[in-house]
Amino acid sequence: MTILERLKIELNNKDYFTDAEYTMFLSENDLDAEVEYDKEKDQIQLLQTVVQILEAVSNDIDLMRRVETEFQTTSDAMKWLEKRIDKINKKIEELENAKDEEYSPFTLLFTRN
Repeated sequence: MTILERLKIELNNKDYFTDAEYTMFLSENDLDAEVEYDKEKDQIQLLQTVVQILEAVSNDIDLMRRVETEFQTTSDAMKWLEKRIDKINKKIEELENAKDEEYSPFTLLFTRN
């Protein structure tokens, strides 16, 4: 699966933007849309890209109205987007902390005999 395909899955296959625009967002986070997705290497940048896309959607009311949603009002959609962005940002922070702990000299101190 390519990084672009994985991004679309993360966005629930909603057509917020074109593939060219998704590719631009990915390249801003040092990802190549056509490369095979590697969770270990690409997950944090992919999630950062998702946040950027959702923030762009939340900043464009007309775009939000064009995209079919299950929400009855724009206010409901905005609340959902804010919660989703917060949740992804927390996930990014957890992944970055886990990555830092993985290479911490203190971790090695306590795990080696």
